[in-house]
Amino acid sequence: MKSVFIVVLNWNGWQDTIACVQSLLRLKYADFRVLIIDNGSTDGSQDQLQAALPGVDLLQTGANLGFGGGCNVGIRHALASGAEYVWLVNSDATVDPDALAAMVKLADQNPEVGAVGSVLFDAGTVDQVQLWGGGRINLWLGRSNHCVSGGAIDFVSGASLLLRRAALEEVGLFDEESFFMYWEDTDLGFRLRNAGWRLAVAPDSHIWHKQSASLGLGNPVLDAYAARSCVRFLRRHAPVPKLSVALMLVRMLVKRVLVGRADRLHAVWRAYRSA
Repeated sequence: MKSVFIVVLNWNGWQDTIACVQSLLRLKYADFRVLIIDNGSTDGSQDQLQAALPGVDLLQTGANLGFGGGCNVGIRHALASGAEYVWLVNSDATVDPDALAAMVKLADQNPEVGAVGSVLFDAGTVDQVQLWGGGRINLWLGRSNHCVSGGAIDFVSGASLLLRRAALEEVGLFDEESFFMYWEDTDLGFRLRNAGWRLAVAPDSHIWHKQSASLGLGNPVLDAYAARSCVRFLRRHAPVPKLSVALMLVRMLVKRVLVGRADRLHAVWRAYRSA
């Protein structure tokens, strides 16, 4: 079997991370190694994780590097250690024992595939699909649409993302300078496809995932990160960036006006101004 490093990024969420890693340790795959990256947590995560998971490697970033930056620490370590695949799994997810084997099987059978995703279900449900691997991007409207059934995708979600070593060596890792949080997986998906790599979803790889466990839905900080990253993504990839950014911004602002959230409105506007 191909060597797989599994990277789990923790930030002030040791309870979820412990549950995630415990599910990973039950995987039915012979050659894998779990690596926890603690992204500058301040909640005592290191002590809690070491006590609960004594045999699992834990690396400290020393600061909050964002999602892409934190994952890149783990990816670099995995590649330097000889990993043939790197699997990124969100810390607020739990996995089916066959999830990894299904992804590697698909990738091994299709050498042109650079990244493989899973079918994500809402945590606490049996079969409520949250995301079918990734999504599609409307570059004109500046909009990301999550897929909930099979079909072509433009990116694989970082919540469960198996990356081939050769693909990473060709296109590079997450752009941590441009994307602190959100849209970094989308940017990587576009770069992979532009380089000729295919994206795929393993339908038998099942993950149960919470949504926005780190910040919480409706948080203005989430809005700020999402808006800033979206602007930067569109400026890089959209055919007419100014038009796409304008349409995206109007849509985000109107939505927050309609729900009566002035704090979220201001967060989006400030993020756009700073992008």
